[in-house]
Amino acid sequence: MSRTVIRGGLVITASDEMHADVLIEDGRVVALAATGTPTAESWTAERTVDAAGKYVIPGGVDAHTHMELPFGGTFASDTFETGTRAAAWGGTTTIVDFAVQSVGHSLREGLDAWNAKADGQCAIDYAFHMIVSDVNHDTLKEMDLLVEEGVTSFKQFMAYPGVFYSDDGQILRAMQRSAENGGLIMMHAENGIAIDVLVEQALARGETDPRFHGEVRKALLEAEATHRAIKLAQVAGAPLYVVHVSAQEAVAEIARSRDEGLNVFGETCPQYLFLSTDNLAEPDFEGSKYVCSTPLRPKEHQAALWRGLRTNDLQVVSTDHCPFCFVGQKELGRGDFSKIPNGLPGVENRMDLLHQAVVDGHISRRRWIEIACATPARMFGLYPKKGTIAPGADADIVIYDPHAEQVMSAGTHHMNVDYSAYEGKRVTGRVETVLSRGEPVITDREFTGRAGHGVYTPRSTCQYLL
Repeated sequence: MSRTVIRGGLVITASDEMHADVLIEDGRVVALAATGTPTAESWTAERTVDAAGKYVIPGGVDAHTHMELPFGGTFASDTFETGTRAAAWGGTTTIVDFAVQSVGHSLREGLDAWNAKADGQCAIDYAFHMIVSDVNHDTLKEMDLLVEEGVTSFKQFMAYPGVFYSDDGQILRAMQRSAENGGLIMMHAENGIAIDVLVEQALARGETDPRFHGEVRKALLEAEATHRAIKLAQVAGAPLYVVHVSAQEAVAEIARSRDEGLNVFGETCPQYLFLSTDNLAEPDFEGSKYVCSTPLRPKEHQAALWRGLRTNDLQVVSTDHCPFCFVGQKELGRGDFSKIPNGLPGVENRMDLLHQAVVDGHISRRRWIEIACATPARMFGLYPKKGTIAPGADADIVIYDPHAEQVMSAGTHHMNVDYSAYEGKRVTGRVETVLSRGEPVITDREFTGRAGHGVYTPRSTCQYLL
């Protein structure tokens, strides 16, 4: 039996803050006791971690990553090995990545392919959602089997015609199935058919720069698709999780549906909270670094996103981590913004950026942990194994220095990508030590983990359904 004691830190969960020591045995939390009490003082262990003056927080749960994703004739530049190592550096101890069904193939083939990519490669624990690209009779039956196995969420796209796109009929059928089997439909809500028309028209006018990516993917088309997805889910009697919400009009659609008592949930990402169309407009093709979908919006949308996070109309902040190098990958779209691979790096930055939001007064410390750890774990059936520090939980724990200052940069990050979306941004707060199931992955700012430590984690169903 291996024992670790974390002493003297401020333990922060979604519900509580207390100065407490944490006792870990065989990879699980077994007890918490107020620091300095006889109970805590009596604990002995092979390893003692001094957390005095630091926060002790649950490891982050990033419920939206794309490692090694094929897109636009290339692949996301982070492998499961490099991406999960970078996640650990950023205080994230669980990712939920997306396995992809290709048109004409089964869900099982897609899931098997992603299991093969990740097996033995991950530094932290991982799970999978399933991208459903081809809704048919066999696919619908497979959805039932996957839910039983612990793949309990399915992503569909109203965007990317010819690639991932599903029409309203296919979406409705998948939603009806999830209403029966307990699965959760995740929706990329943009009107891809209309966007393709606007892309064609923009290119015909010679509007080829990266900034036009944001201009054709209009906020109204995100709002329209969000509204339509909500109504289809309502018809099907199914829950709905809208991914990477970026526009204030889309937030309003989600808020309205929640006020009506519907099981509708919303996720946003750090890029929409901290970046804007100003970045897309950077000269010399630098704006291509910020091309993602949904796109970055004008800065005035940020207030609505922060308000949504405070009022719980948005429940989760994930990264949609999907990195492509500027050299050789983003450059595929020189002269044609529609050929720029869509995606940003961010799996290493999320916890720090959200702590900066605490420093800036946007959210509280407990809300930080709620939107980055506890709620994603509950939303996707990982709680209380993940997302909290409590007896019985996995000892996925981060020692976080709330006073350390750092400057975000490609020169110091660990993601396998040649730029940082937050280059030069100064933030307060930094990960110091990370435990994954009780094993040190980051120790005093040194990587002490290994590929293969992370294990595949089956999930139960969403814990928020009425």
